[in-house]
Amino acid sequence: MKFMFVVSAQRLKQWMIILTALLMAAGIAYAERDAIAVISDGVQAPQAIYKIDTKEKKIALTFDISWGETRATPILDVLREKKVSKATFFLSAPWSQRHPEIVKRIKEDGFEIGSHGNNHDFYSKYSDEEIRTQISKAHTILTELIGKKPTLIRLPNGDFDKRVLQIASSMGYTVIQWDTDSQDWTNPGVDVIVNNVLSKAHPGDIVLLHASDTSKETHLALPTIIDKLRADGYEFVTVSELIAGSQVNSQEIN
Repeated sequence: MKFMFVVSAQRLKQWMIILTALLMAAGIAYAERDAIAVISDGVQAPQAIYKIDTKEKKIALTFDISWGETRATPILDVLREKKVSKATFFLSAPWSQRHPEIVKRIKEDGFEIGSHGNNHDFYSKYSDEEIRTQISKAHTILTELIGKKPTLIRLPNGDFDKRVLQIASSMGYTVIQWDTDSQDWTNPGVDVIVNNVLSKAHPGDIVLLHASDTSKETHLALPTIIDKLRADGYEFVTVSELIAGSQVNSQEIN
Protein backbone atom coordinates (compact mmCIF):
# COMPACT_ATOMS: atom_id res chain seq x y z
CA MET A 1 0.00 0.00 0.00
CA LYS A 2 1.35 3.40 -0.95
CA PHE A 3 0.96 6.51 1.21
CA MET A 4 1.02 10.10 -0.02
CA PHE A 5 1.79 13.02 2.27
CA VAL A 6 0.31 16.31 1.16
CA VAL A 7 1.82 19.54 2.50
CA SER A 8 0.07 22.82 1.81
CA ALA A 9 2.05 25.60 0.18
CA GLN A 10 1.42 27.83 3.21
CA ARG A 11 2.73 25.26 5.67
CA LEU A 12 5.77 24.60 3.48
CA LYS A 13 6.50 28.33 3.35
CA GLN A 14 6.31 28.52 7.16
CA TRP A 15 8.79 25.68 7.56
CA MET A 16 11.17 27.25 5.04
CA ILE A 17 11.12 30.55 6.96
CA ILE A 18 11.86 28.76 10.23
CA LEU A 19 14.68 26.74 8.66
CA THR A 20 16.22 29.87 7.11
CA ALA A 21 16.11 31.69 10.44
CA LEU A 22 17.81 28.80 12.21
CA LEU A 23 20.57 28.64 9.59
CA MET A 24 21.16 32.39 9.83
CA ALA A 25 21.35 32.22 13.63
CA ALA A 26 23.84 29.36 13.44
CA GLY A 27 25.94 31.29 10.94
CA ILE A 28 26.04 34.40 13.12
CA ALA A 29 26.95 32.33 16.19
CA TYR A 30 29.81 30.67 14.29
CA ALA A 31 31.13 33.94 12.91
CA GLU A 32 31.13 35.54 16.34
CA ARG A 33 32.43 32.55 18.29
CA ASP A 34 35.69 34.36 19.10
CA ALA A 35 34.08 37.65 20.08
CA ILE A 36 31.77 36.69 22.91
CA ALA A 37 32.17 38.59 26.16
CA VAL A 38 31.14 37.14 29.49
CA ILE A 39 28.19 39.19 30.73
CA SER A 40 26.86 39.04 34.29
CA ASP A 41 23.95 41.17 35.56
CA GLY A 42 24.45 43.62 32.71
CA VAL A 43 28.13 44.11 33.54
CA GLN A 44 30.91 42.73 31.40
CA ALA A 45 32.81 40.18 33.46
CA PRO A 46 36.58 39.57 33.25
CA GLN A 47 37.73 38.19 29.93
CA ALA A 48 40.58 36.16 28.52
CA ILE A 49 42.07 37.92 25.52
CA TYR A 50 42.82 35.78 22.47
CA LYS A 51 43.34 38.39 19.76
CA ILE A 52 42.59 41.99 18.86
CA ASP A 53 40.22 43.25 16.17
CA THR A 54 42.28 45.50 13.95
CA LYS A 55 43.05 45.93 10.29
CA GLU A 56 46.56 47.12 11.09
CA LYS A 57 49.23 44.53 10.52
CA LYS A 58 50.38 44.33 14.11
CA ILE A 59 51.22 41.04 15.76
CA ALA A 60 52.44 39.98 19.21
CA LEU A 61 54.97 37.19 19.58
CA THR A 62 54.68 35.68 23.06
CA PHE A 63 56.99 33.22 24.80
CA ASP A 64 56.15 31.08 27.84
CA ILE A 65 59.00 29.93 30.09
CA SER A 66 58.54 27.49 32.97
CA TRP A 67 61.75 25.46 33.12
CA GLY A 68 65.21 24.93 31.69
CA GLU A 69 68.17 27.17 30.92
CA THR A 70 69.30 26.34 27.39
CA ARG A 71 66.55 27.72 25.10
CA ALA A 72 65.75 31.21 26.31
CA THR A 73 69.13 32.75 25.48
CA PRO A 74 69.23 31.50 21.85
CA ILE A 75 65.73 32.92 21.35
CA LEU A 76 66.79 36.25 22.80
CA ASP A 77 69.82 36.20 20.51
CA VAL A 78 67.60 35.65 17.46
CA LEU A 79 65.31 38.51 18.45
CA ARG A 80 68.33 40.78 18.86
CA GLU A 81 69.88 39.70 15.55
CA LYS A 82 66.58 40.25 13.74
CA LYS A 83 66.08 43.61 15.48
CA VAL A 84 62.78 42.58 17.03
CA SER A 85 62.63 44.83 20.07
CA LYS A 86 59.05 44.13 21.10
CA ALA A 87 57.66 40.80 22.32
CA THR A 88 56.06 39.51 25.52
CA PHE A 89 57.53 36.86 27.82
CA PHE A 90 55.37 35.06 30.39
CA LEU A 91 57.65 33.81 33.17
CA SER A 92 56.88 31.32 35.91
CA ALA A 93 58.03 32.48 39.34
CA PRO A 94 60.13 29.43 40.32
CA TRP A 95 61.96 29.54 36.99
CA SER A 96 62.57 33.26 37.39
CA GLN A 97 64.06 32.74 40.85
CA ARG A 98 66.42 30.08 39.51
CA HIS A 99 67.49 32.17 36.51
CA PRO A 100 67.57 35.84 37.53
CA GLU A 101 70.32 36.53 34.99
CA ILE A 102 68.04 35.52 32.10
CA VAL A 103 65.18 37.56 33.54
CA LYS A 104 67.57 40.51 33.68
CA ARG A 105 68.50 39.94 30.03
CA ILE A 106 64.83 39.86 29.00
CA LYS A 107 64.22 43.09 30.88
CA GLU A 108 67.34 44.85 29.58
CA ASP A 109 66.48 43.88 26.01
CA GLY A 110 63.26 45.83 26.50
CA PHE A 111 60.75 43.03 26.29
CA GLU A 112 57.46 42.99 28.15
CA ILE A 113 57.24 40.54 31.06
CA GLY A 114 54.02 38.95 32.25
CA SER A 115 53.30 36.31 34.87
CA HIS A 116 53.06 32.60 34.12
CA GLY A 117 51.96 31.85 37.67
CA ASN A 118 53.76 29.93 40.38
CA ASN A 119 53.03 26.19 40.29
CA HIS A 120 52.80 24.96 36.71
CA ASP A 121 49.47 23.27 37.26
CA PHE A 122 45.77 23.47 36.37
CA TYR A 123 44.48 26.41 38.39
CA SER A 124 40.82 25.69 37.69
CA LYS A 125 41.04 22.70 40.04
CA TYR A 126 42.28 24.88 42.92
CA SER A 127 40.18 26.49 45.63
CA ASP A 128 39.70 30.25 45.46
CA GLU A 129 42.25 30.73 48.23
CA GLU A 130 44.88 28.60 46.49
CA ILE A 131 44.35 30.42 43.18
CA ARG A 132 45.03 33.71 44.97
CA THR A 133 48.07 32.22 46.68
CA GLN A 134 49.59 31.00 43.41
CA ILE A 135 49.04 34.29 41.60
CA SER A 136 50.22 36.30 44.62
CA LYS A 137 53.45 34.31 45.04
CA ALA A 138 54.36 34.82 41.41
CA HIS A 139 53.43 38.49 41.62
CA THR A 140 55.73 39.13 44.56
CA ILE A 141 58.67 37.30 43.01
CA LEU A 142 58.36 38.87 39.55
CA THR A 143 57.83 42.37 40.94
CA GLU A 144 61.05 42.07 42.91
CA LEU A 145 63.02 40.74 39.95
CA ILE A 146 61.81 43.12 37.25
CA GLY A 147 61.22 46.19 39.41
CA LYS A 148 57.60 46.70 38.39
CA LYS A 149 54.26 44.99 38.91
CA PRO A 150 53.26 42.70 36.05
CA THR A 151 49.68 43.20 34.87
CA LEU A 152 49.36 40.40 32.32
CA ILE A 153 49.11 36.72 33.15
CA ARG A 154 48.99 33.58 31.07
CA LEU A 155 47.82 30.76 33.27
CA PRO A 156 49.90 27.56 33.20
CA ASN A 157 48.63 25.16 30.53
CA GLY A 158 46.30 27.94 29.36
CA ASP A 159 43.86 26.58 31.93
CA PHE A 160 41.22 28.72 33.64
CA ASP A 161 37.52 29.03 34.35
CA LYS A 162 35.27 31.91 35.42
CA ARG A 163 36.58 31.74 38.98
CA VAL A 164 40.19 32.03 37.88
CA LEU A 165 39.33 34.94 35.57
CA GLN A 166 37.47 36.78 38.31
CA ILE A 167 40.20 36.24 40.90
CA ALA A 168 42.98 37.24 38.49
CA SER A 169 41.04 40.37 37.55
CA SER A 170 40.47 41.28 41.20
CA MET A 171 44.24 41.10 41.68
CA GLY A 172 44.88 43.53 38.83
CA TYR A 173 45.63 41.02 36.07
CA THR A 174 44.41 40.58 32.52
CA VAL A 175 44.42 36.95 31.34
CA ILE A 176 46.12 36.49 27.97
CA GLN A 177 45.61 33.48 25.73
CA TRP A 178 46.51 33.16 22.05
CA ASP A 179 44.88 32.79 18.65
CA THR A 180 47.78 31.16 16.79
CA ASP A 181 49.51 28.18 18.38
CA SER A 182 52.93 27.32 16.97
CA GLN A 183 52.79 23.94 18.75
CA ASP A 184 56.55 24.28 19.07
CA TRP A 185 56.55 22.38 22.36
CA THR A 186 55.71 19.19 20.44
CA ASN A 187 58.95 19.54 18.42
CA PRO A 188 57.21 18.68 15.13
CA GLY A 189 60.04 19.99 12.96
CA VAL A 190 61.16 23.50 12.06
CA ASP A 191 59.12 23.67 8.85
CA VAL A 192 55.96 22.60 10.66
CA ILE A 193 56.41 25.26 13.35
CA VAL A 194 56.95 27.92 10.69
CA ASN A 195 53.85 26.80 8.79
CA ASN A 196 51.76 26.61 11.96
CA VAL A 197 52.43 30.30 12.53
CA LEU A 198 52.47 31.71 9.00
CA SER A 199 49.35 29.86 7.84
CA LYS A 200 47.25 31.35 10.65
CA ALA A 201 48.87 34.71 11.43
CA HIS A 202 46.60 37.72 10.99
CA PRO A 203 46.38 41.38 12.09
CA GLY A 204 45.90 41.62 15.85
CA ASP A 205 47.14 38.07 16.40
CA ILE A 206 48.69 36.78 19.62
CA VAL A 207 51.14 33.99 18.76
CA LEU A 208 52.03 31.29 21.29
CA LEU A 209 55.68 30.21 21.39
CA HIS A 210 57.83 28.70 24.15
CA ALA A 211 61.32 29.33 25.47
CA SER A 212 61.46 26.38 27.87
CA ASP A 213 63.89 23.54 27.31
CA THR A 214 61.09 21.28 26.06
CA SER A 215 60.90 23.39 22.90
CA LYS A 216 64.06 22.42 21.07
CA GLU A 217 63.27 23.88 17.65
CA THR A 218 61.76 27.30 18.39
CA HIS A 219 64.99 29.24 18.02
CA LEU A 220 65.55 27.52 14.66
CA ALA A 221 62.09 28.34 13.32
CA LEU A 222 62.01 31.90 14.66
CA PRO A 223 64.27 33.58 12.05
CA THR A 224 62.07 32.42 9.17
CA ILE A 225 58.88 33.35 11.03
CA ILE A 226 60.21 36.85 11.68
CA ASP A 227 61.52 37.37 8.13
CA LYS A 228 58.33 36.22 6.42
CA LEU A 229 55.97 38.13 8.72
CA ARG A 230 58.06 41.27 8.29
CA ALA A 231 58.15 40.81 4.51
CA ASP A 232 54.36 40.56 4.62
CA GLY A 233 54.21 43.95 6.29
CA TYR A 234 53.74 42.96 9.92
CA GLU A 235 54.95 45.09 12.82
CA PHE A 236 55.96 43.31 16.03
CA VAL A 237 54.43 44.77 19.19
CA THR A 238 53.93 43.79 22.82
CA VAL A 239 50.62 42.38 24.00
CA SER A 240 49.94 45.57 25.96
CA GLU A 241 50.53 47.69 22.86
CA LEU A 242 48.25 45.42 20.86
CA ILE A 243 45.48 45.79 23.42
CA ALA A 244 45.78 49.55 23.83
CA GLY A 245 43.00 51.37 22.00
CA SER A 246 41.78 48.27 20.17
CA GLN A 247 38.69 46.07 20.25
CA VAL A 248 39.42 42.95 22.26
CA ASN A 249 38.26 39.50 21.15
CA SER A 250 37.39 37.18 23.98
CA GLN A 251 35.61 33.87 24.44
CA GLU A 252 32.76 32.87 26.71
CA ILE A 253 33.87 30.71 29.62
CA ASN A 254 31.46 28.20 31.10
